[in-house]
Amino acid sequence: MTTSVVKYAEQSDVNRVTEFLKEANLSTDGVAEAIDHFILMEDAQGELKAGIGVEPHGDCGLLRSLAMKSETAQEDLLYLLQQIFALAKEKELSSLFLASNKRSTLQFFLLIGFKQVERAELPANLLESEHIQHILSVDNSFFLQFSI
Repeated sequence: MTTSVVKYAEQSDVNRVTEFLKEANLSTDGVAEAIDHFILMEDAQGELKAGIGVEPHGDCGLLRSLAMKSETAQEDLLYLLQQIFALAKEKELSSLFLASNKRSTLQFFLLIGFKQVERAELPANLLESEHIQHILSVDNSFFLQFSI
């Protein structure tokens, strides 16, 4: 069994988080500005195994940059999500939103407490996000909300 360490990201983590996201073919836009809204999971050697971030928008946030190495266990994902919920609460966010077009993930997020919302239900300040604007242009996109 491998040991994992979960920590809040710091300014010194920007470059390695950016590289990790590039390897996962995920956008790195806004990472530097929101690094204090990231949770990282490292192995015993300090290598990144997984990470997730929140792009803050007023009193709500957009879950971004969920990346995991293939060997990361499902339990690790659940723990990572618990930690990002705790971070959002600490940052005084009232809701987290998730935007995706990967229908295969929908049931999982509904099971852990997210609810599906329509575009019209998204807060106006969240619509300012470039990521949201991109998802709105993608077929089969959906939005989920988790109340903190």
